[in-house]
Amino acid sequence: MGGMSFVDMLHGAERRNRSLLCVGLDPDPARFPAGMQGDASRIYDFCAAIVEATADLVIAFKPQIAYFAAHRAEDQLERLMAHMRAVAPQVPVILDAKRGDIGSTAEQYAIEAFERYGADAVTLSPFMGFDSVQPYLKHEGKGAFLLCRTSNPGGDDLQNQRLASVEGQPRVYEHVARLAQGPWNLNGQLGLVVGATYPAEIERVRELAPSLPLLIPGVGAQGGDAVATIRAGYRVQGGRTSGAVIVNSSRAVLYASSGADFAGAARREALRTRDLLEAARAA
Repeated sequence: MGGMSFVDMLHGAERRNRSLLCVGLDPDPARFPAGMQGDASRIYDFCAAIVEATADLVIAFKPQIAYFAAHRAEDQLERLMAHMRAVAPQVPVILDAKRGDIGSTAEQYAIEAFERYGADAVTLSPFMGFDSVQPYLKHEGKGAFLLCRTSNPGGDDLQNQRLASVEGQPRVYEHVARLAQGPWNLNGQLGLVVGATYPAEIERVRELAPSLPLLIPGVGAQGGDAVATIRAGYRVQGGRTSGAVIVNSSRAVLYASSGADFAGAARREALRTRDLLEAARAA
């Protein structure tokens, strides 16, 4: 994409594909269709077929690194990243790695995400503070999504606690949103991860971080409401989307069929979800 920033790529893909849908690539060989089932050497083939079937329907792709690493398939992930750049150069790729370490270790993780795999953005845990995020921001134009208000039940354990030491006693997730919108956003490419199971909290995060992209997992298999999600997070300012909304669906698309038509079924499910999100955006 010749130097386009991650945020520019997102806006371009949203317009070109008329989409807020992100397809998550979480390949589980046990769930592969007949002929591939149980065969980890076919991870690339399976994911490449999904990518080709949905490339004109998505705002982003999101490979989850653990699904590759667990099967010693990092080389297949490298091939897949190259394939996505070849067949869908306009679609940004978010490497879902949820890294969260400091100093020279964070620098190595950033090299892994952006140089080894060529990702356009990466997911990070902000628990260790700004010096665990900063090394990623040195990679010009690359995006980083900080876990903010996640959709898992245990998210309440920390994210929903109040900070007595900060003015107004915000909840931890609200404080993360403020930091990401403000002092931490050195390269203008930070975003936040907010679960679709909490529409009221998506709305609160959007209020605190009006211009940041929001990556929203949990629509589909986790039961988040797509329409409520868009109403809570999607805003337009001056005729342009203000802070992209990236609604992720993984299993519902990947495993739409266990037959030979799996790629066609994935396309139909992606199209259905994209159109649902578009209708919500227009409402």
